[in-house]
Amino acid sequence: MRLLFKFLRFDAGDRHLLIMTLILLAAMRLGLWLLPFRTLLKVLAKISQPVHPQATNQISIGKIVWAVNVASRYMLGVKCLARALTTQVLMNQYNHPCQLRIGVAKDESGTLEAHAWIEHQGKIVIGNLSDLSRFIPLPTLEGVKL
Repeated sequence: MRLLFKFLRFDAGDRHLLIMTLILLAAMRLGLWLLPFRTLLKVLAKISQPVHPQATNQISIGKIVWAVNVASRYMLGVKCLARALTTQVLMNQYNHPCQLRIGVAKDESGTLEAHAWIEHQGKIVIGNLSDLSRFIPLPTLEGVKL
């Protein structure tokens, strides 16, 4: 009940963004589970088209990151890749150019780890870690034929 009252305190625009983010994040988790990554990227490229191409930056990057962070708190098992892909889709829809980055590293026992984050104009907008520098970024997917 407390969650509902908290949700209702947001203005209509924030509620709409949060609902859309929750739906997109759930779909992203499902897509990562069910689809080959290449297929998922093809689908995301289609839905990532700007909502209103002539209007720019209708929703700020800060609001998008806020919505992804809030939605992630209420959805169990959300990992960095689902968060990053959700952020990327929303940023693309609202005309904020961004880049998906995926990095790899080995932990102390030699196990391979991966982490995903989103950059905008060279700055990390979501997925920053205190030890992010230990991850070696893979080449971007920009220009890769899907």
